[in-house]
Amino acid sequence: MVGRISDFMVIASVAMLFGILVNPISLYAQSSEATEIRIQGSQRIEADTIRSYIPIADGDRITDKAMDSALKNLFATGLFADVTVSREGGIVVVNVVENPVINRVLFEGNKRIQNEALQDEVKLRSRVVYTRSRVKNDVQRLIDVYQRNGRYAATVEPKIIQLPQNRIDLIFEITEGPVTEIKRVSFLGNKQFRDSDLRSVIQTKESAWYRFMSSDDTYDPDRLAFDRELLRRFYLSKGYADFRIVSSIAELAPNRKGFFITFTIEEGNRYRFGKLGVSAKLRGLSVSRLQEHIKVKSGDWYNADVVQNVILKLTNAVGTLGYAFVDIRPKVSRDKKNSLIGITFQILEGPRVFVERIDITGNSRTVDPVIRREITLVEGDAFNSSKLRRTREKIRDLGFFEKIDVKTKRGSKPDQTILDVKVREQSTGSVSFGLGFSSASGAMGDFSIRERNLLGKGHDLLLKTTVSADSSEIDLRFTEPYFLDRNLSAGIDLFQTTHDLQDESSFQKESLGTGLRFGFKYSEKLQQKLSYRISRDEVTDVKASASLAIKEQAGAAVKSAISQGLSYDSRDDRFQPTEGTIGRFTTDIAGFGGSVKFIRANIKATKYLPITKEVVGSLRGSLGYIVGLGEDVRIVDRFFLGGSNLRGFKAGGAGPRDQSTEDSVGGKLRYTGSAQLTFPLGLPNELGIKGRMFTDIGSLIDAESTLATIKDEKSMRASVGFGLSWRSPFGPIVFDFSKVLLKKDFDKTETIRLDLGARF
Repeated sequence: MVGRISDFMVIASVAMLFGILVNPISLYAQSSEATEIRIQGSQRIEADTIRSYIPIADGDRITDKAMDSALKNLFATGLFADVTVSREGGIVVVNVVENPVINRVLFEGNKRIQNEALQDEVKLRSRVVYTRSRVKNDVQRLIDVYQRNGRYAATVEPKIIQLPQNRIDLIFEITEGPVTEIKRVSFLGNKQFRDSDLRSVIQTKESAWYRFMSSDDTYDPDRLAFDRELLRRFYLSKGYADFRIVSSIAELAPNRKGFFITFTIEEGNRYRFGKLGVSAKLRGLSVSRLQEHIKVKSGDWYNADVVQNVILKLTNAVGTLGYAFVDIRPKVSRDKKNSLIGITFQILEGPRVFVERIDITGNSRTVDPVIRREITLVEGDAFNSSKLRRTREKIRDLGFFEKIDVKTKRGSKPDQTILDVKVREQSTGSVSFGLGFSSASGAMGDFSIRERNLLGKGHDLLLKTTVSADSSEIDLRFTEPYFLDRNLSAGIDLFQTTHDLQDESSFQKESLGTGLRFGFKYSEKLQQKLSYRISRDEVTDVKASASLAIKEQAGAAVKSAISQGLSYDSRDDRFQPTEGTIGRFTTDIAGFGGSVKFIRANIKATKYLPITKEVVGSLRGSLGYIVGLGEDVRIVDRFFLGGSNLRGFKAGGAGPRDQSTEDSVGGKLRYTGSAQLTFPLGLPNELGIKGRMFTDIGSLIDAESTLATIKDEKSMRASVGFGLSWRSPFGPIVFDFSKVLLKKDFDKTETIRLDLGARF
């Protein structure tokens, strides 16, 4: 027994010794040196290129770790659909299946979005290596494009067509699907304003038949974020300082054909302004001189926009007094019990920071000076945050860029900053044509071509033609907005016009000429224009039955005139004003050469008055006078009354008239006045349909003729009426029904006036 155990122990010891001797030999065999790196299956890619990704070279030891790294490196290149790495003794065998190369990228089924727009989104191109991951990413990019265009039901299916030499055509088959519209916009928590009021504030609209020319009724997450800001501004401008948006949720219907948007809000209390004041901690700065810049009074409804305007005015006022580094902060004290907000505008010394450099990027077409001249800061200036905000607004107002980002970056020193202006170009050229109808002019149409950023230098070039039943016009205009690198606009015009006045005055007027013009601003509201025009004006096609007062005017004359126009505009909205004033005073002096000599002055103004939240009143008046210098005033330069300037009367229907022929001969003195109320009709605000009631007055006197007998009554004319105006998808449509109250027997009246037009 003992012998057997001893034999077993001897055998075990020999086995262990054998294992110790054999194992290093086995390990050595597994990590033997590489004698060759053999590449198989490559067609387009050089073998040496493939070897460069393999961490094994001739003479290196072959290890499992190195083989695994080689496999991972080759897959990471994206060049291969399949890779295997094996060994045959000292030979490392790399077998690859190359990914195909794209020959063409095609799109099928897309009708709403052009190929060029889709091609800009995808990353795969001709001669680029095809991979599944890249195709997957491009499919998602295309779907994102369609979702941004409101088509959430769109699908994209990639298809491959095999070609010789391991090439393929990649085809994206697109099913665009219908537009995913906004089915409903709801508000929760609003007590002071109706849903219809808030829907008119935001840009997103519910789908409706009349919005076929707008994209506001398609879902856009960026637009929804903007709507949140619009709601916030609206409530803060109405005094609701505690307003906040709890949530804004867009729910997609199960059929993916519509969105339901819900805003949950908390209005809070409405506040009035309490005590307002200014405090300054700058040596030598008089607070009393700044108090006058606070135009708001205690007791007025709180308005966040007013607060920002006061800060801007104070910043500019302090800057003009020689304090370049200021920081104005409104210190707010809120009295919730009495719903009052008191504000003290604290004027502190700001950090002494200078503008080191201004960097402009993204302007691939627009030259730098066009952007730089809109920047209210220059290198070396003291940094001013209000001027920075104004810079953003001025660049945005150019209309040349789709996106604008103006930020500051740290300069080379602690007291220096760099202005970083990034822009994204957009199309500035446009072609438009319009169709319309007027009860006064009949059918009309116009066509125009315009480039607002000619050659990227900010020049404005416009060619416009207008044709109607009684007139035609061709106008070529070129404008340089910064003449001589100054804040002075300059332009040149070439024009030819024809006006058929046969119905009113039995003649036709033709003009051909050119002109120069200049313009500059005294302030944001006050603007001055100067111009010079020379034209050949001809009275032609005079009827045989025309008045002698017109026959004596037949023929051509050259008019050389300089003009000035001073305009003031404080309206809160250019198209639908609710308050503010717009006025214009013009003077024309003819006689600097040519054969016509006169002085003409004209002043007109309109005041808008908010009666209630939705009812707006307006008062309008005008006064014009022309006097000849040593000669009679030609009929083409006189004033006429009726039509748009005196509703209820035909164009040229009121004022001096030939006693025998009833031709309107115009006058030298004209005045008009109008009072109007504009009000809603209970329809959704976004329809843009308004009603109005009006009364117009006016008179035209002082006709001139040496041959004809003229009826020239100095009495006033008057009318009342009501009307409708609609900012339709086809263009503005205006309907007026008038009743004449005061007139003369020889005046020509009209009861209904209709104007409609469409522009594309």
